[in-house]
Amino acid sequence: MTRTSRPVGSDGRADLSELNALMAQMTGDEKHSWAATSTLDVLWVLYDRVLRVTPEMAEDRDRFFLSKGHGPMAYYAVLAARGFLAREELPRFGVFRSPLGHHPDRMLVPGVEISSGSLGHGLPLAVGTALGLRARGLADSDVWVLLGDGELDEGSNHEAIAYAGRVGLDRLKVVVIDNASASHGWPGGIEARFAVEGWSTARADARDHGALEAAFKEHSPGRPHVVVAEVEEPSSSH
Repeated sequence: MTRTSRPVGSDGRADLSELNALMAQMTGDEKHSWAATSTLDVLWVLYDRVLRVTPEMAEDRDRFFLSKGHGPMAYYAVLAARGFLAREELPRFGVFRSPLGHHPDRMLVPGVEISSGSLGHGLPLAVGTALGLRARGLADSDVWVLLGDGELDEGSNHEAIAYAGRVGLDRLKVVVIDNASASHGWPGGIEARFAVEGWSTARADARDHGALEAAFKEHSPGRPHVVVAEVEEPSSSH
């Protein structure tokens, strides 16, 4: 499967102003708007430059799991920009009988691989999926999962981190949005928690598309990979 580009703007790429315009169409009662805006750049770089996935959802595609499923406005905007989701659906976000709920539903939203929102489930599901793809011989299919740093307070993630490192799931890729919201934190930083289990690690500014792309494309054979995407939380006045 080859990576294809679906033009969005006149230059063939969506810029952030266009993505923000798509997000602005979603005017429902959104209680997690910061959760959405903190992920927008990461999601766009993944879908525009990294993931091998198209609306046809070929069997040998990459998989993307949004574990950070609360506040999915940015996710919906990117899916619409890439042709998975009709843009006309966006204004119905969060309204009665809309497929675009406050947590994404894989049975209702095209392109969504898992229903999410409850913290701590995405990474274990991604580990199982990576194992399944390996068993089926789909050796070129990466499994990406986006976590919030607060999710690392959940014990299920640490079991998944340890297991993935021990069995060398090098098609498993994790992005952690780090806005310093975790309750406990980790000695040596988030990367240390993964590195001790044998993962390769990288850190990038969550708003720097070039740095994100370079970090996402790092690859260490035999090791899963994590990118910590650092983003500053807005001030209380915003």
